[in-house]
Amino acid sequence: MRIFIGEQDTHGGRPLHEWIVRQAREHGLAGATVLRGLEGFGASSRLHSAKILRMSNDLPLVVEIIDTEEKIEAFLPLIDDAVTEGLATIERVDVHWYRSGEKS
Repeated sequence: MRIFIGEQDTHGGRPLHEWIVRQAREHGLAGATVLRGLEGFGASSRLHSAKILRMSNDLPLVVEIIDTEEKIEAFLPLIDDAVTEGLATIERVDVHWYRSGEKS
């Protein structure tokens, strides 16, 4: 699952991306990563950029969460309730995991 939000988005008084990652961890999902975009736009078509002349304090973020389809589908209602502006995509992926001394 990928959740596309803005850096300034909040939920319950804290940054939304932090809330999502903590919720994913509390719900036992396999992993979550937040990626910060250098430039982008969304539904409003307003351009957000990290260029020095256009210092945006609301850069695009992508929260990527990996787990089984069932766990992602069960987690989706929390995202539906928390995200007021943005979007989420759900895709099937092939996972190759690497751990110390192990391979999938």
